Amino acid sequence: MEKRIGTITILIRGREAAPSVNQILSEHSSIILCRQGLPFHDRPVAVMSLIVEGTSNEVNALTGPLGRLQGVTCKAVLAS
Repeated sequence: MEKRIGTITILIRGREAAPSVNQILSEHSSIILCRQGLPFHDRPVAVMSLIVEGTSNEVNALTGPLGRLQGVTCKAVLAS
C-alpha cells in the first residue's frame, strides 16, 4: 500500500481523555511527522493537529481508537 501524507485534527473536550490520547499517539509515533497542541485555559477544550505520513490502514489505526474515546473528536485528511 502506498504511503500518503496528511493531517489529523483532534478536539479534546475536558482533560480526562488526555492521557489516553497521548498513549495512542505514542503507539503510532512512527507515522507522526509533526505534532502541535493548543490547550485553551479559559475553555474546556484542547486542539491538536498532526502531520502524518503512512498508509491508509496506518492512519485509520490511529484515528479509530482516538475517535472512540469519550470527549474526543478526530478527523483525517489525506493527499491523494
